[in-house]
Amino acid sequence: MTLDPDVQVHRALADETRAQLLRILRAAPEPLDAHALADQLGLHPTTVRAHLDVLVEAGLVTSDTETRTTPGRPRRLYAAGADGAASAQAGGYRLLAEMLVSHLAGTSDDATQDAVAAGHVWGTYLVDRPPPYTTTTADTARTEIVELMDRLGFQPELDDDGTRILLRRCPFLDVAERHPDVVCSLHLGIMQGALRTLRAPLEARDMEPFVQPSLCVAHMATTTRDQHRAAQ
Repeated sequence: MTLDPDVQVHRALADETRAQLLRILRAAPEPLDAHALADQLGLHPTTVRAHLDVLVEAGLVTSDTETRTTPGRPRRLYAAGADGAASAQAGGYRLLAEMLVSHLAGTSDDATQDAVAAGHVWGTYLVDRPPPYTTTTADTARTEIVELMDRLGFQPELDDDGTRILLRRCPFLDVAERHPDVVCSLHLGIMQGALRTLRAPLEARDMEPFVQPSLCVAHMATTTRDQHRAAQ
């Protein structure tokens, strides 16, 4: 199975030795071989090569065979990839997400509801509140929610009848696979909080995770005037 590139980055950087290797390579003025890296880390070159293979596969490190003008076996040289800094930062955020989500899942009496509540708070912050005594139409709210989820990296798509938002890419897929009750509830809460802030006659009722390996579905429904007022 081919892993999502973001998942590969997260798993590559979840190991402290690989994170150290990437930091060394980013700071090095020229490419280094496994022996030089092993000396800096106090590890066997074979162990270092195994870690380097993971970093190369994740696209964080490049490798090339040196060009020799003298006899001898050419060395394999390693350097940080051109986007290594950005990928390292993204991997760091994913590791942080894993730590926080696993803590919530393991310590909360109701992790699902706590995640929804946290999403509500952030959802109210991530959209612009309309002027007093005005509301947002359901159609405009759908557009706002799709644009919000797009900014967050979900590659959303509204279906033809406007009752479902198809989320085709989860920015925290690997974390969501392990803790779907927390991560998916957080994303549902974000949409619910945003809709409440928009004062729209529309609600995000539930999130259906992993309808396909890379597809989650948010179910939307219009509300009556009384339901809408009660939600404010």
